[in-house]
Amino acid sequence: MIIIILFVPYAHRRIICTVRMIKNSVNMQSYSTIPQPQSRNIEKPPVPRVRIAYFIMVHQRPEAFKMLLEKIYTRDQFYLVHIDRKAGSETTEAIQQHVIQYPNVFILESTNIVSEGFSMIQAELNAMRFLLNASTQWDYLINLSGEDLPLRSQDIIRQFLTVHTGRNYIFYYDQKFYRPDTLQRIQNHFTELTHKISSLVYKRDFMKEVTPYIGGRWFIFTRETCSFLTNNEKVMAFEDYYLHTLLPAESFFQTVLMNTEFTDILVNDDKRAHISPPIIGRDQYYAELLTVLSGSNNLFIGKITEKTDDRIIRYIDHLYLQPLHEVDEIARELKRSPGNNN
Repeated sequence: MIIIILFVPYAHRRIICTVRMIKNSVNMQSYSTIPQPQSRNIEKPPVPRVRIAYFIMVHQRPEAFKMLLEKIYTRDQFYLVHIDRKAGSETTEAIQQHVIQYPNVFILESTNIVSEGFSMIQAELNAMRFLLNASTQWDYLINLSGEDLPLRSQDIIRQFLTVHTGRNYIFYYDQKFYRPDTLQRIQNHFTELTHKISSLVYKRDFMKEVTPYIGGRWFIFTRETCSFLTNNEKVMAFEDYYLHTLLPAESFFQTVLMNTEFTDILVNDDKRAHISPPIIGRDQYYAELLTVLSGSNNLFIGKITEKTDDRIIRYIDHLYLQPLHEVDEIARELKRSPGNNN
């Protein structure tokens, strides 16, 4: 067997080592030029603000309505106006002529409203159906009278509802526990006539396995709630019964929502302040009202008339661009009684 041994000169070994070092260097350089993933904070896109559909019921004082519309109007929201059939022709014409200039303001077919009867609820259900069919681009429905005013700008109101999206706002109380004096409204059968409630009344049993609730007629409802109220078969039984009750505008929506799956998203607050000065002691009343307004997070106020104190009007203007106060909802609820809704 022959063994051959090759000897590589020292100089050649150095050349081979140098070539290898150059190749390694090139490989490292190439690797370092590959873009490396970098950790960074990706900003989430801003949550789009909710859009509001307003339903405004008017029966007098077109100038007050015009002031309200000016305060709440934006081009990307929706406005539906109902003019009571009992309103004078001058009032009707003044409002119709005024809203022509606004492409997103609509007028609902006029009906005769009896405030103590179901016609008030029927008009609001009709409004929900109209607005649901008119556009898919609104998230909340707010009902107003033509003599209400906003306490905050639309930017502030929309931001509030965006932060608290998915909640409904309306006053509600267990009617048997807190207002047993009003049970005759639902335990008797009433008939609504053209301009009043019939004096012919008789007793009847209330709905089985339903707890009656009572509160106020003002609400802020999500679109999904409006769809439920106008399209769900469960609601039909409530409609049939409350059609023959007294003042259902203060109890129908409360009873429906508190006896269905919507009870969990109901906030016991309608976000309204109300002006009802006494005949005696008006100065003290208005002073106390200013204190209430300064510490509340209400969004609207009613009822504004020609006789409303100038101090209140000026303070409403002052609040318009002020941020909302943070309110402890639980503490406020514990302090509130059914007779004090401010």
